[in-house]
Amino acid sequence: MKVIIVDDEKLALLKLEKLLHSQIGANLHLELVGAYQDPYAALAAAREVRPDVAFLDIEMPEVSGFELAEKLLEIQPQMQIVFVTAYQDFAIKAFEVNALDYLLKPVNASRLNVTLNRVVRFSLLNAAGANQDQAAKTMLCCLQSLHYRDPDGQPKYFQWKTLKAPELFAYLIYYRDKMVSKQALIDLLWPEQDMKKATTQLHTAIYQIRQMIKTSGLDLQIKYHDEGYRLVWGQVELDVEAWENSLRDAPPVTPDTLHRHLGTLDKYTGDFLEEHRYIWAEPEQERIRLLWLNYAKPVAECHVGLGQYAEAAKLYQQMIERLPFMEDGYAGLMKMYAGLHNYAEVRRLYQQLRDVFDGEYAMSPSAGITSWYLEWEQGVASGA
Repeated sequence: MKVIIVDDEKLALLKLEKLLHSQIGANLHLELVGAYQDPYAALAAAREVRPDVAFLDIEMPEVSGFELAEKLLEIQPQMQIVFVTAYQDFAIKAFEVNALDYLLKPVNASRLNVTLNRVVRFSLLNAAGANQDQAAKTMLCCLQSLHYRDPDGQPKYFQWKTLKAPELFAYLIYYRDKMVSKQALIDLLWPEQDMKKATTQLHTAIYQIRQMIKTSGLDLQIKYHDEGYRLVWGQVELDVEAWENSLRDAPPVTPDTLHRHLGTLDKYTGDFLEEHRYIWAEPEQERIRLLWLNYAKPVAECHVGLGQYAEAAKLYQQMIERLPFMEDGYAGLMKMYAGLHNYAEVRRLYQQLRDVFDGEYAMSPSAGITSWYLEWEQGVASGA
């Protein structure tokens, strides 16, 4: 693996260069290919030599280590970044939660050895993952919660150590293959922080996400360009996208195709990012819930037609729970119970509908369902 160093202080650069030469002399995995005081010279060299590891000073006058890291990762997305700094402030504590590493000046040989072992270990793990072609077999999941499924279909959960990194990852997934400005992300996730701290928090979260992507074997990349980030989608499935595609490809609901439709409904394991309660995700949750509702209604009606009332009731109840402000679940269930002459349930459901609409939404049931209910009551009273 090719290693470069960037530090604007000549003495610090020479010291780290000497330490690296002493550490990697017998290490066949690592090779120091350049040491630079000028970050722009380092960028130019990186385009030629394509380094695998970069040791970057954070505090540089023209280009900070954070900014330089982003530019280097545009050139070599799989590059591992190790930050070097003289200041042990809040940013350092943030880096400790990432799989990436940092070194505190003055750098000593034993601490550097820990970093180099970590670099080699991560590279070997990533290579093994690539050889097994896991990326094409994994699925990223956003229904119910943010997680992924391994090549055996087993659910795996990311081990996040900060609260904002998973939300940032989820937001980039939602806007996948689209550029999202750095400022928009800061305004969304760190609106109360000053710009310097918010920018540091953003970079920290981005690095943590990149390492999570590597260790999980997901074929994704985060690209930085023109003051924005873009999640580049590779050979990986997204559960919500796959589910929507199955709706578009679905045949009409009939007794013969019912089993297939039930399988599709089973794959809807929960609303989009439901467990995380992100406010920005609510419109997407609503859109997908409505897709589910429109798909579930003919399935429930087919159950009723086949006399499978328990199955139909379960679906109608799910409609009420997921979309309590929509009348579809109440109406379907009331009409089914009316056909079964279960008068008490019809009346209970209509009262529940009125209570929910009035108490939660300050509105009344629609004229259509009210008219149906009144006609039904008249029919019951007349013995029809």
